[in-house]
Amino acid sequence: MTTETAAEVAPNIEVAVYRLNSADSTFTVQAFAEGLFSAFGHDPVIQIREFTGEVQFVPGTFADASLRLTIDPNSLTVSGDVKEKDRAEIEQTMRRDVLETAKYHEIVFASHNITVSRVAQGRYRARAIGDLSLHGTTQKSLWITAETILTENGFRAKGDFSIKQTDFGIKPYSAVGGGIKLKNELKFSFDIAAGKA
Repeated sequence: MTTETAAEVAPNIEVAVYRLNSADSTFTVQAFAEGLFSAFGHDPVIQIREFTGEVQFVPGTFADASLRLTIDPNSLTVSGDVKEKDRAEIEQTMRRDVLETAKYHEIVFASHNITVSRVAQGRYRARAIGDLSLHGTTQKSLWITAETILTENGFRAKGDFSIKQTDFGIKPYSAVGGGIKLKNELKFSFDIAAGKA
């Protein structure tokens, strides 16, 4: 297993650009219930339906690698077996009171360090360290790891990471006098496709 760095690459080698494809990807947020909700196993899963992004790196060496991902917070929807009335209420509360999408229009991750290790032919383990801007607050040096399969025309990256809502000034969702509430931690899981620009 090897890790490639920019120091191993001769200058003036062309950087390849890949664009993320939300239509061919799965990106979810797992929330965890506590209080009354937890006894019934109601751990909501939120689908992130609209996001854009770009990945760049030097083919073969992964030097000068970078990632920028932008999520539309209004595209977040509740998935799974949830009554339509409950779904609408949760989504409205999430957008209006939790994410405050009228005020904060984007969620952005921008890398400042990416390392890639080869696992097998066409398969790699990637680690991106960057800044996540959410709800008007930026968390520095968030780590995201992914298993990546690289093809001639694109790649797929699969992994997960967690954040705490209070790190971004967000008060975890609570209703029915606190009988229904969510834990501070959120787990993001992704299986993202990208194609050559």
